[in-house]
Amino acid sequence: MNPPPPPRRVALLPQPGFSMLALAGVLDCLAAANELQDEVVWRGECLSLQGGPVAAGNGALLDTALLPAEADWHAVFLISADTTPLDPGLATRLKRWADDGRVLAGLDAGAAQLAACGLLDGQRACADWPLLETLADAHPGVAWANGLWEISPDGRRLSCAGGLASVDLCGAWLASQHGERLGQELAQWLGLSGLRPREERQRAGYSERRGAGSPKLAEALALMEANLAEPLPTEEVAQLVGVSRRQLERLFKQHLDSLPSRHYLELRLARAQRLLQQSSQSILQIGLSCGFSSGPHFSNAYKSHFGHTPRDERSRRALAWRAPITPGETP
Repeated sequence: MNPPPPPRRVALLPQPGFSMLALAGVLDCLAAANELQDEVVWRGECLSLQGGPVAAGNGALLDTALLPAEADWHAVFLISADTTPLDPGLATRLKRWADDGRVLAGLDAGAAQLAACGLLDGQRACADWPLLETLADAHPGVAWANGLWEISPDGRRLSCAGGLASVDLCGAWLASQHGERLGQELAQWLGLSGLRPREERQRAGYSERRGAGSPKLAEALALMEANLAEPLPTEEVAQLVGVSRRQLERLFKQHLDSLPSRHYLELRLARAQRLLQQSSQSILQIGLSCGFSSGPHFSNAYKSHFGHTPRDERSRRALAWRAPITPGETP
């Protein structure tokens, strides 16, 4: 009797601040596929360039093995929480693996990092929803979608939003390898009613959710969302929506308990906070992209709203990634 073939090796490359939930989703799917086929078909390995602990976004430390210079990977999963440029050595390896025909997957912000390496050009891809606002401009060669996951037609490029979307992606990918029945059984094995389809939206648009009680309010919010870099005066928003300024102010007061100008500012600051936490753009670039005319203008508005400066926000993110959880603590 011939011995079974060796398991297909899957490299999981968590980057500092990665989602533990996203990583666990992939590992659980691989384990489920092995259980359902009653043999070890897949072997997931958590690796990094230096080896040793990598801090997750929740503060926990994941021990990783040293990424070998050469290995016969079937697939490589890049799991990241922001768009910080990859180590040049890792970027070089990803490009080499792509040339060798390996499957490359970007989870959460990992898709943005693959795109920065030129590995998603001409492909559909998705990433965690806060990043979608800037990825279309940063990487116009990629067709960014607001769905949960994407698999390229040749099956060699995978991407998904963060968190539990990794289960939907990995389950769909494994089903493409072993048949649709395995995908259904895998979902049941994990206690799910089924795997979510790729086109399911990550979240309803902000204007849809907050403006649900008033079409005019929803239209005004959509205009604000679409013009964060160059904010529109309240008078112009009212004119474009087809109401007077006083009517617009009443709508905002009734549904959001705020003024249009104040709410517009909060939208811009919320976007700035997401970019500070999840992108590698400079603080000045972020301020300008969110409609602030200068660094001091941005810093003062940010501190007035959040109680700390944009620079402090960046420092908090770095500290959160470095701080391990000790027994008895929660993140």
